[in-house]
Amino acid sequence: MKNLHDQERRDVLLNLYSRALAVVNGRHCVASFLSDHPLPAKKVRVIAIGKAASSMLQGALDSCIHAIEAGLIITKDGHLDDLGTVDIPVEKMESGHPYPDRRSLAAGRLLLDFIAQMPAETGVLFLLSGGASALVEVLPEGVTVEKLDQLNRWLLARGWPIDQMNRIRKSVSCIKAGRLARYLKQHDVMQLLISDVPRDDLSVIGSGLLIPDAQPAVVSEPLPAWIVDMQSAVPSAPMAGDSCFAKIQTRLIASNAILRAEVERLARTAGFAVQCNRVLEGDAARQGRQIAQALRDGQPGIYIWGGESVVTLPEQPGQGGRCQHLALAAAQALAGHAGISVLAVGSDGTDGPGDTAGALIDGGTLERAQDAGAGSADSALRRADAGRFLDAAGDLIDTGPTGTNVMDLIIGLKN
Repeated sequence: MKNLHDQERRDVLLNLYSRALAVVNGRHCVASFLSDHPLPAKKVRVIAIGKAASSMLQGALDSCIHAIEAGLIITKDGHLDDLGTVDIPVEKMESGHPYPDRRSLAAGRLLLDFIAQMPAETGVLFLLSGGASALVEVLPEGVTVEKLDQLNRWLLARGWPIDQMNRIRKSVSCIKAGRLARYLKQHDVMQLLISDVPRDDLSVIGSGLLIPDAQPAVVSEPLPAWIVDMQSAVPSAPMAGDSCFAKIQTRLIASNAILRAEVERLARTAGFAVQCNRVLEGDAARQGRQIAQALRDGQPGIYIWGGESVVTLPEQPGQGGRCQHLALAAAQALAGHAGISVLAVGSDGTDGPGDTAGALIDGGTLERAQDAGAGSADSALRRADAGRFLDAAGDLIDTGPTGTNVMDLIIGLKN
């Protein structure tokens, strides 16, 4: 492999990312699935919830608009796509994310109203992607949105993996852990899922609105009494085999493994040696350092990781998400090393509460940031403020919404 300068490595990594996203794009995946598995002749209504909801609904319209009589989209702010000229009614709502808010409860009411208005013989195409846990919620009587906000901030401060957090969220919800299935038991349902969770556990995606809970809400530390009180107010979740699931079919149509496989295929086609393709999880800073070491010690070529790391937030976190945190830790370990670049991005185009997708760092990142007055990288990591530091280096990546959500992607390139 020829020696590439910094901009050439940057271009290669961004090209691999953007081209690989096409195979997990919600529009593409839904249209492809429905082309191979046509909907029944009867009319259906479409419910799309999550960061990729608009893209997924567009895929349904592309392939079977003749069968669709109405639609509902609930998605994150800034993620509503223009559906063009559509002759069917489509209700659209932007809701709270990453923290549920009053709009999330309004979205829950809208969802139940949409279902209640469907004739019993109507089929349902249910399109679900990551983000649904925050975007739509129905709380038990007496539990306020303030309590829900307190719960989610408490969970995000723990630094727990997403599956562990979602099991607690499900335990205080009237629609999660399969409870929504009770509202749809009169309907034939085809559910298509885009996975944003480790090991593609279907019961964790979107907190399992139509999937029975696979595990109890076991956590690594005792829950505060106020959370236990919230749990006690929730109806029990239906178990696997309950009649409410009898008419629901579920298919997984996109995942991080599919995205990583496409990156590997594209890299090999372009003539690069692929040195690793692995799942990533655990503490973001530690993972960043380990990735840097693998690149320093390894052979030239492309290195691929995917999954979801975690960051334990301080009381007053700064700017940036887990990809930026991981990227800054990697940049520290790569400082002064030439010929290595690392792209760490959220596949949905967002990393943390802001609009940044992630970062693309190299051995000169720390020097560029410090020359711009960014201060200490150690301090930025302690304050969960990696985004501000990397912005000073000019290393942040902004893609906008991508139409999918299959966790994070990290690609390294070594000359």
